[in-house]
Amino acid sequence: MPTVALARETDWAGWRAAARALVLAGVAPDAVRWRAGGAGDALPAAEGGFGLPRALVDLATLAFQARDPDRFPLLYRLVWRAHAGERVLDLALDPDVDAARALALAVRAEAHRMRTHVRFLRAGGDAGGGGRLIGWYAPAHFVLEASAQLIARRFPDPSWSILTPDGSAHCDGGDLRFGPGVAPPADDAALAALWGERGGELLAGARPGTSVPEAEALEEAPRPPDRPALGPVVRHVPADAALAEASAEAVRCRRCPLWEPATQTVFGEGPPGARLLLVGEQPGDQEDVIGRPFVGPAGQLLDQALEEAGIDRRAVYITNAVKHFKFVRRGKRRIHERPDPAEMHACAFWLDVERVRIAPRLTVLMGATAARSVLGRPVTITRERGRPFELAPGATGFVTVHPSFLLRLPDEAAKAREYRAFVADLREAARIAGGG
Repeated sequence: MPTVALARETDWAGWRAAARALVLAGVAPDAVRWRAGGAGDALPAAEGGFGLPRALVDLATLAFQARDPDRFPLLYRLVWRAHAGERVLDLALDPDVDAARALALAVRAEAHRMRTHVRFLRAGGDAGGGGRLIGWYAPAHFVLEASAQLIARRFPDPSWSILTPDGSAHCDGGDLRFGPGVAPPADDAALAALWGERGGELLAGARPGTSVPEAEALEEAPRPPDRPALGPVVRHVPADAALAEASAEAVRCRRCPLWEPATQTVFGEGPPGARLLLVGEQPGDQEDVIGRPFVGPAGQLLDQALEEAGIDRRAVYITNAVKHFKFVRRGKRRIHERPDPAEMHACAFWLDVERVRIAPRLTVLMGATAARSVLGRPVTITRERGRPFELAPGATGFVTVHPSFLLRLPDEAAKAREYRAFVADLREAARIAGGG
């Protein structure tokens, strides 16, 4: 049984070349071993080529970046079957396709999480500029190289480095290189000291280029690395076991019919014990695909407003009243529909779990659906906005608009005015909660 040894976990070009050669040589999936690193056997000589559906290639490029040792043989099985004439992506309840899609969704979520959560400190230079921006992140999947490609193209001017346990990315004037990883630093001071001791070594050992495809082609804007860091760069936050268990259980939720057309359940995220809880209405189209709350256009606007209000998103728990995307199809588009009271009531179970476990000082209800889900009655936002009220002993509520309201305003002057009011609400929320 031949063994294929890839150069590294993210050796996409090597995997593609090996899969092509093995398929053309007629080597069945159960007759080959895959590994990252180490020694392998020579690939069989094979001439010619073959085509695959673009959707399958796109799925494979995402699933390939998952931190799962079974992804190499899984994707090779799909390629083998597609080459044999199976329309694998058209099959209902196919275990290989389902497994690959689950990996791809996890990668998309982690790629977006990395680009919205990474923070930077300045090494060298002074507060006015100069030096190098250093970020730290510990990704759940192998998304460093793909994410760094996108950040480097959008923000080529500042010199920056992102360090992870898997590897490091270094950008100078748009020139992107990749080097070895580092052990997790204890705090920002340790990160600065690590860079002072090993920065030159990491830069010298970096290799140019990468063969990893982009993790996704969404139009979200990652946080520019040349903007001042909010909060600490290094934030080690242990997961809440009960919330993690509830999130896993919510994947199988059938309390209302919204689960069936949706891509996945979108549970909340944030650190246990967060002082500030933000509640929106429901996932949107991009949230449904990525699997994280507030990552689409409304989420990007919320990120911007949080930053202007001095609130670090990583320190806030963000969720929705309803955990599945409710929509109607219009051609190829999926158009948002507001959840009805029965759907809000069905999903209140999961929101209650989050509220009890997080026990925030302040719960910000963004929009009428969030307010009604928590308060159990219709709410007029203009009447109750911006005035804190007691939810329970030691817990305060606060009503404001949903960021999607700002996106729907046709007049730019009104949009700017309402955005400033929204930022002011968030600043007041941070003050009530005792900080961002």
